[in-house]
Amino acid sequence: KTGKRKAMYEPVHGSAPDIAGKGIANPIAMIASFAMCLRYSFNMVDEATKLEAAIANVLDKGIRTADIMAEGSRQVGTSEMGDAVLSEFKALSA
Repeated sequence: KTGKRKAMYEPVHGSAPDIAGKGIANPIAMIASFAMCLRYSFNMVDEATKLEAAIANVLDKGIRTADIMAEGSRQVGTSEMGDAVLSEFKALSA
């Protein structure tokens, strides 16, 4: 009806039951999947671009979850990473 195909956006990295509930999973792939949804299903290109930029900015600041930790970076958990991306997104959207 809208001329658009249905789509599913998901980070395909498994359920990781060994770390479930520990607050150490990296949420970036899920957040980036949502940016793709905003861009391709909802035509919210500006918001998607800002969300992708927010992720890049957080990584540029050296904020990392354990799985992508690098020397000189600050390690955070799942919630802190999500909060950092949200904070950057809000700043870019202001």
